[in-house]
Amino acid sequence: MAKADERGGGMPLSRTEILVRVGLLSLGCFLVLMPVAWTILTSLKTAQQTLAVPPVWIFPPQWSNYPEVLQLVPFQNYALNTAIVVSGVVIGTLLSCSFSAYGFARLRAPGRNVIFGVLMATMMLPSTVTLVPTYIAFNKIGWLNTFLPLIIPAFFGSAFFIFMFRQFYLSIPKELEEAARIDGAGYFRIWWSIFLPLSMPVIATVTVFTFVGTYNDFFGPLIYLTDESKWTISVALSTFGGSPRIGPQLHMLTAATMIAAAPSIIVFLLAQRYYVNGISVAGVNK
Repeated sequence: MAKADERGGGMPLSRTEILVRVGLLSLGCFLVLMPVAWTILTSLKTAQQTLAVPPVWIFPPQWSNYPEVLQLVPFQNYALNTAIVVSGVVIGTLLSCSFSAYGFARLRAPGRNVIFGVLMATMMLPSTVTLVPTYIAFNKIGWLNTFLPLIIPAFFGSAFFIFMFRQFYLSIPKELEEAARIDGAGYFRIWWSIFLPLSMPVIATVTVFTFVGTYNDFFGPLIYLTDESKWTISVALSTFGGSPRIGPQLHMLTAATMIAAAPSIIVFLLAQRYYVNGISVAGVNK
């Protein structure tokens, strides 16, 4: 049975229209998933097959590429370094942004809107502008070649995520806050016991954005971490691009890339329900 089209005043879609829509969606899915499929196939090839012309499509998969990747480099050490950095950044971002947003959304203070406007204006400032003075400051206090330059800035908030939290907090009824005040709760208790538990959609959204952004960050670890034992996965992947120790091995690079992509995919799938809801409601209030 053909489904009704809401834009057509309830008129059912013809079979041709359904086929066209399905065809366009299928074409779009194919274009999006083709690079992923090619990466997976390349990770299962031999070194000679990756450079073959024309490309090899049917071949016995080399599943040994994946355990070999873990033996070529200390991948477990890089994964631990990445977990430390990502965990610190996610925790710092959630705490600082949610608490700052509570002040902008609920507390009254002279110049609050002006301060919030200045905060939003910082989103137009490229990170490369502050790169040199930030590097010099971290060098002066002896933080280079440590995880501190990558983690500590997250505890000072992010303008975009503060905006998302603030917009969500504006949708929470004020009656809940007033009832908590009658019971003797202070600002910190209201934020911790009422606003945070109700903010799971936006928390999941910020967590996914922060996790993926930090996990894939290449520039920051490359600049601040000079010791190879402290590299993150994103920097370690460059090892497969042609180092003297390993040499250029495209099949190993794609296998390492698939291993590195797994955590991001898992986090997104786990938080997908809250993530979609958070995106849809974060900007509905002024």
